[in-house]
Amino acid sequence: MLVYPSINPVAFHIYSWPVYWYGLMYLFGFLIAWFLLSMRIAKNKLFTQEELGDILFFGAVGVIVGGRLGYMLFYDWRTLLEQPLLLFQTWKGGMSFHGGLIGVLIALGWYAFRHKRSYLVLMDFVAPVVPIGLGLGRIGNFINGEVWGRVTTVPWAMIFPNAGSSPRHPSQLYEFLLEGVLLFLILWLYSHRPRPVGAVSGLFLVSYGVFRIFVEFFREPDEGIGFIGGIMTEGQCLSLPMVFLGIILLLWAYRKRGVT
Repeated sequence: MLVYPSINPVAFHIYSWPVYWYGLMYLFGFLIAWFLLSMRIAKNKLFTQEELGDILFFGAVGVIVGGRLGYMLFYDWRTLLEQPLLLFQTWKGGMSFHGGLIGVLIALGWYAFRHKRSYLVLMDFVAPVVPIGLGLGRIGNFINGEVWGRVTTVPWAMIFPNAGSSPRHPSQLYEFLLEGVLLFLILWLYSHRPRPVGAVSGLFLVSYGVFRIFVEFFREPDEGIGFIGGIMTEGQCLSLPMVFLGIILLLWAYRKRGVT
């Protein structure tokens, strides 16, 4: 069994204001995304540097608003009714990927509409860097000691401070490796060459959905929800439609074969 490296969730203070590692992870994710997309712009000229700033701004708003709202609605709606102000306390954790994805789809859809840009071309452009934020977000979860795994006897199990005395899967690290590192490598390498419009987005949906469904078998079901239908977690139920939609998008993209 490994020892959980207890880390203070507060990275530092600015005067008396605490700055949390969880929030910094999202900041680091956007900065790295900006750098990588700037490199890609210099190569393919699909967008300008000025447009990139606006795209990332809209994306950030979508992630934060959609992620927090999605978490409260999908996983903790009773608490939202009792304490609605918790919706704004994003620094304490509690962000939903699926809610953030919906938020980004809406925000960038609005951007594409306003600027008369192809929605799928825009999503294909952004998709390869999304795993960076996902992976760093899971590191933030690990530091916070939340969304831990199920009880296990594997040698690398850990005892999380707020999860009782039983050793558990460090499922946050599994998600970091699969949804962060591996998914980034798949999408970045795949998108390095011209692909049919929509194919990169489709591959993202399929890959993330499959990885998330797999990891959920090691992750403790969400408190207050448990197993849906006695067999599936909330994360699996939300990810399964992503896989089907991604397959449809990939088939459509390669049939249409408009290349970017």
